[in-house]
Amino acid sequence: MDFIFIGIGLILGGTIVFLALRIAASGTKAKMEENIRYLSQDNQDLKSELEGKDDTILELNRGLATATNDIDHLNEKLNLQKDEINELHKQFKVEFENLANKIFEDKSQKFVKLNHEKLETLLNPLKEKIGSFEKKVEDTYEKETREMISLKKELENIVKLNQQISEEASRLTLALKGDSKSQGDWGELQVEKILERSGLSKGIHFTKQGSLRDDDGSLVRPDFLISLPDDKHLVLDSKVSLTAYEKYFNADDETDRKKYFGDHISSIKKHISELSKKNYQSLYDINPPDYILMFLPLEGAFSSALKEDSGIYLKALDQNIVVVTTTTLLATLRTVAFMWKQEVQKSNVYEIARESGKLYDKFVGFVEDLEEVGKKIDDSAEKYHDAMNKLKTSPKKGDTIIGRIERIKSLGANTTKSIPSKFLDENGEEEE
Repeated sequence: MDFIFIGIGLILGGTIVFLALRIAASGTKAKMEENIRYLSQDNQDLKSELEGKDDTILELNRGLATATNDIDHLNEKLNLQKDEINELHKQFKVEFENLANKIFEDKSQKFVKLNHEKLETLLNPLKEKIGSFEKKVEDTYEKETREMISLKKELENIVKLNQQISEEASRLTLALKGDSKSQGDWGELQVEKILERSGLSKGIHFTKQGSLRDDDGSLVRPDFLISLPDDKHLVLDSKVSLTAYEKYFNADDETDRKKYFGDHISSIKKHISELSKKNYQSLYDINPPDYILMFLPLEGAFSSALKEDSGIYLKALDQNIVVVTTTTLLATLRTVAFMWKQEVQKSNVYEIARESGKLYDKFVGFVEDLEEVGKKIDDSAEKYHDAMNKLKTSPKKGDTIIGRIERIKSLGANTTKSIPSKFLDENGEEEE
């Protein structure tokens, strides 16, 4: 509002200045004073008009505030009505459900009373079977999940286990130098530890130095025979090439080091060749794969040989030999252990399917028994009504069983009890 007055003042001031200058230019002082009076009067009229406008604006603002307040009250009232409607809806729903439940309970009470023991006898075995089935499914899922997590953790521990075995091998190096029998026994011991740590059980998943025969009938004794699902097998032999490698490692002269390292590579190749000649693939009593596993426990020694002669591994494959070290053997055996666990899971699935079939058959039998119970209830009700009709209903008045019994009583029979009146309402004296 102050801006309006300022604007009007500026306009009037400008007008007055303009007129004053104009009057000064004409040199008529009286005319200027007269014009000033006129302008002052106009200014006063404008101020009065503005004050009237201000009153109108204030009145409109008061009306707007009142209308806003009314709208707020209406909205609040509307929200209350919505809450009341929702509450009524909930009450109606609860009352309807209670009424429906009461009707259902009233209708089924007689049936439940007559058949409770029979239904309980039929339902309890079904309930137990369903509970057993659900438990088997949950156990199978949880077990498989735990095994997958366990497999992941065990694979993460392969490097750690390899380091432990390598450290153990280093500590045993001095004791094994030059003694081939001790080296062989130690290598087999490492294999057995890895087999057990991978989750395989001796006598179940693998055997040590079992006696087998080849196609010629000759007796052979592989270090380890690992069983696979579907009656398949892996053959594993442990070979330790340590003597030459130890001499190479401790030699100071470069010529001697080169010679001993060459002997070390030759020793590995010799082990591969000798194992290939055993031809374990022809074993009669088992179903071995095309390749035989040859385990070298000193992974560092084999890695050094591969750096010098990278063709060792491929040449071994050409002779149907797969060279494995601690890391690769543990990964392979973990896979075998996982295959066995999956086989067990598959067997459980078959068992669940078989139990499901039995459960379905039991349920069908239960439905059939329940249907038979319903028929018997209907038959019993029908026979009950037939008996009651025979007892108290007859086309001829008084010609019912009850009517005839009452006639005997009326003829003077000595009695101590009376037939309830509700059975007599429909019976009268027999017509003559």
